[in-house]
Amino acid sequence: MENFILVIDIILALLLIGLVLLQKSEGGALGLGASQDSFVSSRSASNFLTKATTVIATLFIITSISLTIISKQKISTTSVLETVEEEKDSSEPEIPKSD
Repeated sequence: MENFILVIDIILALLLIGLVLLQKSEGGALGLGASQDSFVSSRSASNFLTKATTVIATLFIITSISLTIISKQKISTTSVLETVEEEKDSSEPEIPKSD
């Protein structure tokens, strides 16, 4: 099951990259230096590519979270440091070596 979700997640990631690259650049460099024309002609209706990007991104996030939940169940809750401390504990004290 985990492998199937992983394959779906990779396919969704590739589709998401492709959809983002296909979209028209709005310019403005993250909102910096936007011209007055962009404020007047802002479009309210989104086209097919932006809707598809939203759907693919939502599915990608859902599959990524589900992969995290599935893998969390397989991880042990004990620490490596705890196992080292258990190995050092012994009933007899160590006697220092003398030269």
